[in-house]
Amino acid sequence: MEYTRLYSDSDGMSYFEDRDIEFAEVDFSPPAPPLFLSAFRQASQFAFCRFPAGWFGDWHPTPHHQFFFFLSGEIEVGVSDGEVRRFGTGSIVQLEDTGGKGHVTRVIGEEAVLAAVVQLPD
Repeated sequence: MEYTRLYSDSDGMSYFEDRDIEFAEVDFSPPAPPLFLSAFRQASQFAFCRFPAGWFGDWHPTPHHQFFFFLSGEIEVGVSDGEVRRFGTGSIVQLEDTGGKGHVTRVIGEEAVLAAVVQLPD
């Protein structure tokens, strides 16, 4: 499984990086059969976020280190080096660009975007 990391460097420029999630077979909830599970990570809180159709966020950093799990709709994100990516249902993005220029975000199409947001400890 793959997710996208959005981060900023020491000069405040933002970039994308593709990362893999590794799974290991575990007895997670016996007597159910084993399944594949990634490593657990600490989280501080979670919420759901709805971006209405037509929403646009000009250059801004993320307020916290956090994961966005996109549940519906499609969003487009641009970073400092000019790269633009689209994220739709099933996409996962880890946001780490808490300083610098940040990124640009806009909703694509006529459908609102629904996401689960999990904030990470500082």
